[in-house]
Amino acid sequence: MFSPKARRPATICALVVFSLLTLSFFHFPYGQVAPKPFPNDAFGVESNLIGSPTPRFRDNLRSDRKYITAWTVAGWTNNVMTYINLVYLALITDRIPIIPVFRSSGIHFGDAPPVDFGLVFDVPHLRTALGTPILEWHEVKDRNSEIFDDLGCWNTWEAVQHRKDGHPRKGSVPDLLKLDLSYTKAPSWIKVTPKSDRDVHSSFWSLAALAFPEARAANLAPPSISLHHNVSLPPDEHLTCYDNLYYVCANHPNEYELDYSPAWRFVGQHVRFTPRIEELADSYVRKAIGVEEGHPTPPWIAIHMRHGDFRNSCGKNMTGCFPPIAAIARRVDEVKEEIQWRKGISVNHVIMTSDEKDATWWEDVRARGWLSIDHSQTAETLGIWYPTFIDAAIQSRALGFVGTARSTMSLIARRRVESWNDGATRTVQWGKPNSDDH
Repeated sequence: MFSPKARRPATICALVVFSLLTLSFFHFPYGQVAPKPFPNDAFGVESNLIGSPTPRFRDNLRSDRKYITAWTVAGWTNNVMTYINLVYLALITDRIPIIPVFRSSGIHFGDAPPVDFGLVFDVPHLRTALGTPILEWHEVKDRNSEIFDDLGCWNTWEAVQHRKDGHPRKGSVPDLLKLDLSYTKAPSWIKVTPKSDRDVHSSFWSLAALAFPEARAANLAPPSISLHHNVSLPPDEHLTCYDNLYYVCANHPNEYELDYSPAWRFVGQHVRFTPRIEELADSYVRKAIGVEEGHPTPPWIAIHMRHGDFRNSCGKNMTGCFPPIAAIARRVDEVKEEIQWRKGISVNHVIMTSDEKDATWWEDVRARGWLSIDHSQTAETLGIWYPTFIDAAIQSRALGFVGTARSTMSLIARRRVESWNDGATRTVQWGKPNSDDH
């Protein structure tokens, strides 16, 4: 038997190299590529664009890089999920994502001005956490450009549904970016559940295939004619783009609900709020709790009860559609108990966030001793988007969370609390009387 002292340096070096290679192989799951050991500045603008924003986006794209982008049409949280999906698709296609702005769908913010992704989320942190370049559209193309650029994109929306809408799902972002788009309908095999009339999800890897030369060439079809320049262009090879990436999954529709969700595990949990949004959230919480200057912010449990547009799903009879305060309180108590036995922490503060307007409902909330956030001046002083941004950060920074079933805002807050804070979470069911009884 050899003594450890007798091993030669060459043998030790070989063992170290083998161990590192083995750890590298097993650390990254199937389909996930290990980050390249580049310095941090390789992930930003200077290394991945030619220079400052240009009137035509192509003049700023490097010939030795490939890029990817997509558009949004939905509420704000759905847009966040779309951009998470975009970044994950960029990872598995070895492309650089170019993230557009947040644009109001008109449902929540009316004609609110667009907001940069990087104003809300910490892009330098995301680049470092993923070890990959990430760009925003305002870094590529001049905001004030009046030149419409021609671009060929994939139309996924028509490919995944049996009803024929006759158009891609592109929203208003391309017009804001001055892009004249020509669409090619994607093949039907991108759909996860081919026989389903209701499900419209495509799979990440089917869309990824279309970003590579062979699958792209094999699935070209006559492109649509663009709106401004009347051109027909196949999907671009340098900048691959898709009409929408919200309805995308790896294996199962709506898999953000599931613990294995690759988009969440490899991207979403690393999409952190900017320090400014974090500071705003903390200041609003401290004000709600009544924390004096110089004292630490105590832990809290956040609730998100979405009612607003969900009333449309209740039908004519609203009685019993939404859960009573008592049902929500049961879930809050469960969260408190879990935090106590799992972490040994007693949480005394509960903060309700909701779009409910009924004063009587809020009186019942406050009768429980629960707190609310004062947004009476937020939109006026910070902008119409900020009540939502701040509420989302407050929900996500909590040690416990109780959310609304079928709300993506609740869903993402729940995932953040679990991933960021190792917190306890529950989801309240609704839709008919006694939905959340247990």
